[in-house]
Amino acid sequence: MLPEPEIQKFRTRFPILQQRIYLYNCSQGALSDAVDGAIREYAASWRTSAAPWDEWVGVYEALRSEFARFIHASPEEVAIVFSASAGINPIASALSFTQRNRVVMSEYEFPTMGHIWLAQQPRGAQVQFLNGIGNAVPAECYRAAIDERTAIVPLTQVSFLNGFRSDVAAVTRIAHDHGALVFLDAYQDCGTRPVDVKALDVDFFVTGALKYLLGPPGIAFLYVRRELIESLTPTMTSWMSQRDVFAFRTTHLDPSPHARRFECGTPAIPNIYLARAALQLLAGVGMENVAAQIEQLSRAFLAGATALGIAAKTSADTVGPLIVLRSTDSAAVVAKLAARSILTSARLDGVRFAFHVYNTMDDVDTALGALKDNLELMVRA
Repeated sequence: MLPEPEIQKFRTRFPILQQRIYLYNCSQGALSDAVDGAIREYAASWRTSAAPWDEWVGVYEALRSEFARFIHASPEEVAIVFSASAGINPIASALSFTQRNRVVMSEYEFPTMGHIWLAQQPRGAQVQFLNGIGNAVPAECYRAAIDERTAIVPLTQVSFLNGFRSDVAAVTRIAHDHGALVFLDAYQDCGTRPVDVKALDVDFFVTGALKYLLGPPGIAFLYVRRELIESLTPTMTSWMSQRDVFAFRTTHLDPSPHARRFECGTPAIPNIYLARAALQLLAGVGMENVAAQIEQLSRAFLAGATALGIAAKTSADTVGPLIVLRSTDSAAVVAKLAARSILTSARLDGVRFAFHVYNTMDDVDTALGALKDNLELMVRA
């Protein structure tokens, strides 16, 4: 864990932390001076370069390599896309739902995941949603549902609704034992602790830059296990998805043998500059340090909320980053906290408190104090 002086030094790189307690990370990470500088770097490259696209493609490929290293994959297994949806859709379009037609997922998936697989129903997909049990979906629920007809299991690593953390290893073993694929949505977790997609053994992994990776919206990453890449030919494609991007052969379709075949369209170069700066800043802290700080804060906050008698949707054994507390009027709670410079977000009856490495125990104490003053808006345990 980083010592307190190092945390305080790191906090100076995020100007908003001078005026706000920023617990909004599950919706958008805070803007750093590194990302702010990357905006100017991109503008300068556009203004001064004799051949900006030559320079930009180099930055684009550098980001691919750096993110691959961040998740312990190879660059050939990483696609740079515009959003999680833009990463999931090409995979969905490439799958056949003839011999295996079942899609099994929990009710706690983000709507993107549910909607995309439901949209495959005209192509033969049969989608089954598993009901939660006490704000969790135990691995045994998957064991009862997955069979030899299951094509794929979309799986949230941390649910946006309640902070529930899936048992990825157990669900992946169950799916693979039945010959099914696993698509891990890590959007609410990536950037909060070390990631090793090879150790997780998932087939697909998607995340975006805008939350805990501290980058902008409009850029996301898709990992596809190397052995699967060339067996999947998406019906969504583009010139950037081809083996030789600059061949310009309009009458010939020749998808890249790498994960780039799942990209669609000209890359968003400004976002690539920003996401790369954010990734470098975060990696420089050390992901073990990030995880330790988040766990300490999340546990302390949840214990404090429990002591106040507030009902939580998030399990007491959580390691963070997302703690969701129940409210009778979650929008009103978010507004009350914002009036005291505490930034949070709401989903349904839950108020979401999302911690990152730049948060402190003072943030925890201040947020708990504000909740204590608004207990009439919280559901009591």
